[in-house]
Amino acid sequence: QLQLVESGGGLVQPGGSLRLSCAASGFTLDYYAIGWFRQAPGKEREGVSCISTRGGDILYADSVKGRFTISRDNAKNTVFLQMNSLKPEDTAVYSCAADRRLNSDYCNFDSHEYDYWGQGTQVTVSS
Repeated sequence: QLQLVESGGGLVQPGGSLRLSCAASGFTLDYYAIGWFRQAPGKEREGVSCISTRGGDILYADSVKGRFTISRDNAKNTVFLQMNSLKPEDTAVYSCAADRRLNSDYCNFDSHEYDYWGQGTQVTVSS
């Protein structure tokens, strides 16, 4: 069974940090670009960050630049999202997704291009 499983969400105070993990089972992430998306109540899903298969292309939403860092460990079949200086407006359900890219070191925030999605993990930033 092919699946992505997110972990690491939770409740944190403003200014705090969380590290999200996206682990794949049933397939290898080596040939997939990975994206992190989030959706807050009443809002559309938005791309937060993505990383290409070889890590040569990394994107961040303007709202998280300088605070979030995406990385991947293909040996562990896992992608991470380090989130620092969290703000209440970062509160959302965060989901990772995998986009199969055999011949390109590229990623983007077009959710329609992603083949597999995790179930999401809740991140709540509140005092």
